Amino acid sequence: MSRIGKKPVQVPAGVTASVDGQKVTAKGPKGELFFVANDEVSVKLEDNAIVVQPINQSKDARSKWGMSRTMIENIFTGVKDGYERKLEINGVGYRATMQGQNLQLALGFSHDVVYQPPQGVTLACPKPTEIVVSGINKQVVGQVAAEIREYRGPEPYKGKGVKYSEERIIRKEGKKK
Repeated sequence: MSRIGKKPVQVPAGVTASVDGQKVTAKGPKGELFFVANDEVSVKLEDNAIVVQPINQSKDARSKWGMSRTMIENIFTGVKDGYERKLEINGVGYRATMQGQNLQLALGFSHDVVYQPPQGVTLACPKPTEIVVSGINKQVVGQVAAEIREYRGPEPYKGKGVKYSEERIIRKEGKKK
């Protein structure tokens, strides 16, 4: 049994939620998001909370039960507060600057990398070695942060590259004489 799926998702203050069949829509101060639940689970709006239940006790239905509840909770958090991912850049000459809406990265290549964010995601550079990715959709924010990190991931010897701010790099010892 899913421990997460059993708990109903409370609709936060300032957010309006509606259920239309399998589609859950949330409107809040940051915007509007929706999630379409799988046919293996049933979704109901009961006294200002969304209740997710599996249709039957098959393994497939039970595995999608907790995931559906978490996705609904994520859209509520997104339209109320939004999501943010911070990246750090380490390395001599490595830096980031904003070029209008686009992000320009100098990562030791022969050319600068210009990253254009998708719709609904905003990028900011408070410092030349820090990038802040923010938006209302958790999956898209995480994907953008992963794409930026992929240009030059952190290497284990000196720690140069782009890493998440909370990420710890396990360092390796260099060669010995």
